Amino acid sequence: MQESSSFFDEMLVPGDENPREPYRNYSKWIKQEDPAALKRKASEAETFFRRTGITFNVYGDDQATERLIPFDIVPRIVSAREWAKLSRGIEQRVRAINAFLHDIYHRQEIVRAGRLPARLIAENEAFLPQMIGVSPPGGVYTHIVGVDLVRTGPEEFYVLEDNARTPSGVSYMLENRETMLQMFPELFSANKVVAVSGYPQNLRRSLAASSPGKHEGNPVIAVLTPGIHNSAYFEHSFLADQMGTELVEGHDLKLVDGRIAMRTAQGYKPIDVLYRRVDDEFLDPLNFHPDSLLGVPGIMDVYRAGNITLANAPGTGIADDKAIYSYMPDIVEFYTGEKALLQNVPTWRCSEAESLSYVQDHLAELVVKEVHGSGGYGMLVGPAASKKELSKFSAKLAENPSNYIAQPTLALSTVPILTRKGLAPRHVDLRPFVLVSPQGIKITPGGLTRVALKEGSLVVNSSQGGGTKDTWVLEE
Repeated sequence: MQESSSFFDEMLVPGDENPREPYRNYSKWIKQEDPAALKRKASEAETFFRRTGITFNVYGDDQATERLIPFDIVPRIVSAREWAKLSRGIEQRVRAINAFLHDIYHRQEIVRAGRLPARLIAENEAFLPQMIGVSPPGGVYTHIVGVDLVRTGPEEFYVLEDNARTPSGVSYMLENRETMLQMFPELFSANKVVAVSGYPQNLRRSLAASSPGKHEGNPVIAVLTPGIHNSAYFEHSFLADQMGTELVEGHDLKLVDGRIAMRTAQGYKPIDVLYRRVDDEFLDPLNFHPDSLLGVPGIMDVYRAGNITLANAPGTGIADDKAIYSYMPDIVEFYTGEKALLQNVPTWRCSEAESLSYVQDHLAELVVKEVHGSGGYGMLVGPAASKKELSKFSAKLAENPSNYIAQPTLALSTVPILTRKGLAPRHVDLRPFVLVSPQGIKITPGGLTRVALKEGSLVVNSSQGGGTKDTWVLEE
């Protein structure tokens, strides 16, 4: 792993005017472009996103509740060879996660074998006792997975975290590509870039293949959203529209003759597959949060009876847990019989006294995260924190150590962005999207590249001021 004082530039070789292989055609093109024209294009892209309504909500923001995700017009380019390597590792990991989820809700063989502490399951708030003994249709728990990757060198890729609950961001991946195709069609003529536009129909086919099989004709699919105030509502409506399915809220659904049915102009119509973007605790007021108005009373009973597919399955959030993440190399090996092809970031579990002591002593050097955290909230980036922030966080750690894990500050790779002064390197990560069905695993080529727009920043989350890029996977 590279030291944090040096960064791998994915486009340029330090001290060499020649770009790295994947960027050769693009580099030649951009050198011939008028900088003023490129800035106008960047402004056009922002206008396009604003007109399309591609925004997200920020909770707890006093200034505004809705923001535009900044888009940078310089693509991130991945070679076919690099992508082939990543794809193998991603598929292996996703297979292991599905096997792990089935195991922990059935015989818990990994615990019996002593490869995973029982307390990590028994005391985990993301573990759902209601799922014990339940086998989803086709044996698929995670129909849609987002695997967050970072790069630190030419051949060094690490999994930063797994998103097996309700991964978001695929709509931005698709809109980023559509915007680039409209603005720079000549680039796609000069570079053989693998298409991503088939994702919505691949998603629909994958969901249909995961249906319970108790229907006549094509399975009925719907997308369940918490509503317009959810941070990812644009994506919910976008995917429903692109798949040609209904977008529903909890009040549109009810239990009818042992099935979950949605309200239509012709009456209630049974649903076979529900792509739900509602968290577990709000999914069914009869089984979880009794005051929830977002879910459907009785849906878990219908699910346990095998009369509907919920994607992703309830209880998958335990695979997102960052304490569980620290055991992923063991999990992959236990269920596949192979060493993990993709490395984990070294992780200290603060629930362990020795690790906690190390983390407290080296807090200024580490990134500390909540085990159930997401979106960049509740984390500490030690090197960027003030003495006061470090002291405050140290007290939080001491009070509830099992709520945190810590990792080294990685030297995330950089890709240029277009600034007022020209191209400048910024840190990036990558979230490839994976579709899982009984028919197999399909990985969308590329994924969503998130970029830290502030110079020197390592936080790429859109909720923390990050932006996005189009991600190109070259055909050859």
